[in-house]
Amino acid sequence: MKVELLSMDNKKLGKWGEIKARQYLEEKGIVILGINQRTHYGELDIIGQDDGQVVFFEVKTRRSNFFGFGEESVSWVKQEHLVNSAEEYIQSHPNLGEDWRIDVVVIDGGPTDPKVVIRWFKNAVSGS
Repeated sequence: MKVELLSMDNKKLGKWGEIKARQYLEEKGIVILGINQRTHYGELDIIGQDDGQVVFFEVKTRRSNFFGFGEESVSWVKQEHLVNSAEEYIQSHPNLGEDWRIDVVVIDGGPTDPKVVIRWFKNAVSGS
């Protein structure tokens, strides 16, 4: 039962982090094209456009660094899934062109924290 409650809290935190990341990206001039898009390889958290380039954003939200930094949690397996998901999405949306990249946005903190830090890693995952 404890594990189930913890995962529900983590899901809520993750959704909050995605909203926070989306707001941040929009403030930085990113045009949001989609959120939580499913592919055969997994989910793309946020899809945006930055000066004509399609950007796939992986969002990682952490309350603390106790278990490591958010950017460290994008494993090789996750990176492979992101690349495959991005390629599938681009193939199914040919009007977007073929210029794309994968970025990681890390949210340090939670909804009740007085100071939330957002870090944006551009071109964080290669494969495009």
